[in-house]
Amino acid sequence: MSVFAVPGAYDRAITVFSPDGRLFQVEYALETVYRGATIIGISCPEGVVIGAEEKIESKLQDPNFSQKIYEVDEHMGAAVVGLSSDARILIDQARIYAQSNRLMYDEPADIEVIAKRIGDLKQLYTQHAGVRPFGVSIIFGGVDRTGSRIFTTDPSGSYRAYKAVAIGIGRETAEKILKEEYRDDLRLDEAVKLAVKCLVKALEARGEKPRIKIAVIPSETKRFRLLPDEEIDVYIKAVQGSETG
Repeated sequence: MSVFAVPGAYDRAITVFSPDGRLFQVEYALETVYRGATIIGISCPEGVVIGAEEKIESKLQDPNFSQKIYEVDEHMGAAVVGLSSDARILIDQARIYAQSNRLMYDEPADIEVIAKRIGDLKQLYTQHAGVRPFGVSIIFGGVDRTGSRIFTTDPSGSYRAYKAVAIGIGRETAEKILKEEYRDDLRLDEAVKLAVKCLVKALEARGEKPRIKIAVIPSETKRFRLLPDEEIDVYIKAVQGSETG
């Protein structure tokens, strides 16, 4: 009788490592993230920009309910990619953590603190039988006492800090642009234009029309603001005009 499990058995439970040290259920959750709509986060001295592709499944769908960008606290926002139902639960938890911090310490929470708490919750769901990992990655961005910060969390529970980052199906296109055009001294309007360019090019690479959402948190006000569609359209036209001009 063989002492080895049948092929494929290592992906049947979250708690079982494969012989080469992999947790397949976590990798499957990551694949859900990689196939989701592109999200992006950019930090600069003047603040933080968070952006996301907006997917409308049907022309009958209310576009206000295709939400990918959320306000976590007045100084912090988040963009999500993956299972929207999982994302909703985690955003609610992030909001609770942020408000608890205000009540306990009478000050806004650091962005890293919230990212770590959500990472801890995700990691918990990779250790116990009878559960599955959260199939969502989140970009947290905001302005705290340390400055403009961008953090990501993935289904494994790890979290990382970035100057600029893209996640989702168009990440390769977006990351190429970020590596070429990101600067440490970007102004906030330049960061918005760069985020819009990344998302527009990621959509165009797949033959889709630009439909995006952008939020900013300026260092001056430390207040989350979702840009209206009319303002985003101006940036889209500027990006498209610079390509044809």
